[in-house]
Amino acid sequence: MPLNRRRKPSAEFSVASLTDIIFLLLIFFMLTANFVQVKPFELPESDSKTVAPTSIVIAINKNSEFFRDATPVQFQEIEWLVKEAFIKSNENKDFTVTIVAEKGTPFEEVIEVMKIAGKLKLKSILATQPKS
Repeated sequence: MPLNRRRKPSAEFSVASLTDIIFLLLIFFMLTANFVQVKPFELPESDSKTVAPTSIVIAINKNSEFFRDATPVQFQEIEWLVKEAFIKSNENKDFTVTIVAEKGTPFEEVIEVMKIAGKLKLKSILATQPKS
């Protein structure tokens, strides 16, 4: 009676499951990414190519109207909103206040928002667009 010999294991590797995993990771990161929502402002131009994390966006138009993530807010509410977002982030050490100021906005308004971030010992950045 002949005995069945063991077959040698195949040295091939299937990448079909690997591409599925990569695709799912890509979808996960796209859905959890923190996108900056900017009103259709004309932003100041800059040569800087630095990309910084965004934790909260405070926008100011040239009529001195303030927005938090595209929602109108009063200037007096900004400190409370920033502090609340900072606490919700578990007091993340990289928490950053992104200031989106329309071209022509009085710079005093931008300075006031920067003072609020400084008072709370948070980083603040000014959003710009690349020079054309």
